[in-house]
Amino acid sequence: MERTSQVIGQSGAFLDALERASRAAALDRPVLVIGERGTGKELVAERLHRLSPRWDQPLVVMNCAALPETLIEAELFGHEAGAFTGATKARTGRFEEADGGTLFLDELGTLSMGAQERLLRAVEYGEITRIGSSRPVRVDVRIVAATNEHLPDKVDRHEFRADLLDRLSFEVVTLPPLRSRAGDIPVLADHFGRRMAAELGRDRWYGFGPTALDTLTTHRWPGNVRELRNVVERAVYRWEAGGAVDRIEIDPFASPYRPQSQSPAAARAERGGAAPPAPTPEPADEEVAACEVGPSDFKSRVARFERELLARTLAEHRFNQRHTAEALGLSYDQLRHALRRHDLIGTVA
Repeated sequence: MERTSQVIGQSGAFLDALERASRAAALDRPVLVIGERGTGKELVAERLHRLSPRWDQPLVVMNCAALPETLIEAELFGHEAGAFTGATKARTGRFEEADGGTLFLDELGTLSMGAQERLLRAVEYGEITRIGSSRPVRVDVRIVAATNEHLPDKVDRHEFRADLLDRLSFEVVTLPPLRSRAGDIPVLADHFGRRMAAELGRDRWYGFGPTALDTLTTHRWPGNVRELRNVVERAVYRWEAGGAVDRIEIDPFASPYRPQSQSPAAARAERGGAAPPAPTPEPADEEVAACEVGPSDFKSRVARFERELLARTLAEHRFNQRHTAEALGLSYDQLRHALRRHDLIGTVA
């Protein structure tokens, strides 16, 4: 697996996770990498391989969620000719391909119990058996596995083998989500923006304007670094005004013309069925007033509500910014940006 991606970040939580991975790399033991989608689990797996004594041997990747359950075992352990319908010739599995090197199992939590049992034997005894064969094959493979699930909970629900988890969790590296690395957002955004500008053949990279930076640093980023990269690259590609990019569109599906979800009754009516007409409720006075609010009024009302919420929460927590940020579900940096935007920074110490 060759990559052009870089591991970028300077926050304490992120550097601590990288340091743990780097220390574990030299040991020939399994490592479990935990993190939400888009946090860079494959990059950490590559780091573990490149810093290990196996760096010049194969790094083989398998996404356990990308294959149907019936094919996972054949993909992992290989099969002999005639082992099942369609197996016209023998095939080596990922374990044999990774012999001497590292096998990265992504989405480990999706493995079936049968595959888990065979994986446990491979990890425990260093041997695998191809499907359709009775002869075990010795393999020398270092396992790095990744998941976005809390595997001890799956063990409690009898969905994951406790003995396999014990064998794979010699070291566990948990990657922080991007919302916990707020200081890394501008650094990552600049990296992705600069690279996209070069790809588009632009002579110079002017960075991001204040409005764009504010949007980038206050968004929660549920898709983490992968989502940030897509948003930044899209913003750079769409920006044609010259100078610093100062418009960010988080949701690429946002459009007044996007298809609307239909209820089952409405769908039947569209196909010619006899759907009963839905009663039209009389709107309340507040709803009528809300319908008359224009775009500018809407924005001002949202801004006023946000300012009042910030001021009230600050007062409730005696103007302690860290406690206020925790109560609102924001990082400290995000709270500071919001206070500055609403001119409340002078009301706190």
